[in-house]
Amino acid sequence: QVQLVESGGGLVQPGGSLRLSCAASGSGFRIFVMGWYRQALGRERELVATVTNAGTTSVADSVKGRFTISRDNAKNTVYLQMNSLKPEDTVVYYCNADAGPWIGARRDYWGQGTQVTVSS
Repeated sequence: QVQLVESGGGLVQPGGSLRLSCAASGSGFRIFVMGWYRQALGRERELVATVTNAGTTSVADSVKGRFTISRDNAKNTVYLQMNSLKPEDTVVYYCNADAGPWIGARRDYWGQGTQVTVSS
């Protein structure tokens, strides 16, 4: 079992920056891909960015150039650096880990979500 604990959300003014962190804990697992998703009330959860255990990243077009994902494998932690924040980035952000005891037994794990509010 994998537990994900997120931190770093909050209130920021338009144009400001925040860094989200997500630490994975548990035993007997490997994390293959970590990522961030976001979900507005009444809408489907959407992908923001992912990073593999080899460091390959993918970022949604809607945040490309503003958001950067990174990962510390030794700490089982993924980060989302968010710059030039806009009011439309105001949603709940969820950490995701694609993990399991081996590659054939992987599944998705989710954090509890952290609110990001961009407002003046």
